[in-house]
Amino acid sequence: MDIDLYHRPDCHLCEDMARALAPLAAELGLIVHTIDIESDPNLEARYGLKVPVLVHDGIEICCYRLDEDAVRRAAAAKKARH
Repeated sequence: MDIDLYHRPDCHLCEDMARALAPLAAELGLIVHTIDIESDPNLEARYGLKVPVLVHDGIEICCYRLDEDAVRRAAAAKKARH
């Protein structure tokens, strides 16, 4: 399953989420795409200070802190659809 981690440079919450997500992503076989919102004015306008945000198929899974249960539910739902 592909998930997007929207972040910005020098964001300690973003770094915390990326660190916490790594072992869970490995366990669940997730492919994490990290996207710097400052690289795109539309993303900057959309998310502003609401980072980090974890998204799958355009649906927000969690923001600010990793919600492991929400990630597991999203992964299970994705498996159930396939």
